Amino acid sequence: MKKTATRSKLRKVVLQTRSSPNATYRRVCEIALALPGVEESTSYGTPSLKVKGKIMARLRTEAEGALALRCDFLDRQILLQADSRAFFLTDHYLDYPMILVRLNKVRRSALPDLIERAWRLVAPPKLVSEYDASRQKAG
Repeated sequence: MKKTATRSKLRKVVLQTRSSPNATYRRVCEIALALPGVEESTSYGTPSLKVKGKIMARLRTEAEGALALRCDFLDRQILLQADSRAFFLTDHYLDYPMILVRLNKVRRSALPDLIERAWRLVAPPKLVSEYDASRQKAG
């Protein structure tokens, strides 16, 4: 009896993490993949974005959902105060430089800046300086 209950719980977790990302997450990926060194991956069985193996963002499938996005502590505090409907934290993330983003509540126009800031926190300095130099030449 106990073995069946455990198997049932495991099946539920596997099914939950295999659900395909929605269109808003695909938009996040499009923005992120335009930045140097970003690759699609998985973290904890869920879709994620990494730079040189470092996690930049992870699509959470836990009960509250949302995108866990790398964010420094000062920006995180500003975002939480500016729009508590779109940005939030759970106890798990209190000590991590990340913020949870409700993709269905965040302004679509805010995504590129949020994603680039997350990228800058995890990308190697050389990659960031090359990117900045190429943007200065283009602009």
